[in-house]
Amino acid sequence: MPSQTFTADAAGTWQLGDLTVNRIGFGTMRLTGTAAFDLGTPRDRSTSIAVLRRALELGVNHLDTAAFYFSPLRSALELVRSALAPYPDDLVIATKVGPGRDPSGEWLPWARPEQLRGQVEENLRLLGRDHLDVVNLRTFGRGPIADHVGALVELRADGLLRHIGLSNVDVAQLDEASP
Repeated sequence: MPSQTFTADAAGTWQLGDLTVNRIGFGTMRLTGTAAFDLGTPRDRSTSIAVLRRALELGVNHLDTAAFYFSPLRSALELVRSALAPYPDDLVIATKVGPGRDPSGEWLPWARPEQLRGQVEENLRLLGRDHLDVVNLRTFGRGPIADHVGALVELRADGLLRHIGLSNVDVAQLDEASP
């Protein structure tokens, strides 16, 4: 019996802000290695690039990624750029800010609001884009997030991003971030 190939558009679409995307997207965290972040064994670069290209061939039109998805040898954002730039017009890239690395390479689980501009600019540079479609604030722990959301609102007003999302929030944080 021949195998049948299903494409991402077969699952239908949904709205991501004012963007229409296929329900099936692709998360890039494990493109860089066998375990999250800088743990595990780095993946083969050419295989990761081939996987990204195949995902788009199968109708994926939105990616979830972050600058903090990396291994000692690979950056998810660099892989995305190498595999897909120049980007298709309908490709939506959602990235995350909040966690990161300081200049010495030490893990920063929670950026201060004034550090978010640098994180957004790093995402732009690594992806080779002039704006980001969606930036999700990835929280670390519980506590106030209004100043962080406010910093992202300013970056949206500056044209660096289109939509703001939240990741790993509790109900109180969601209420705080809602207009």
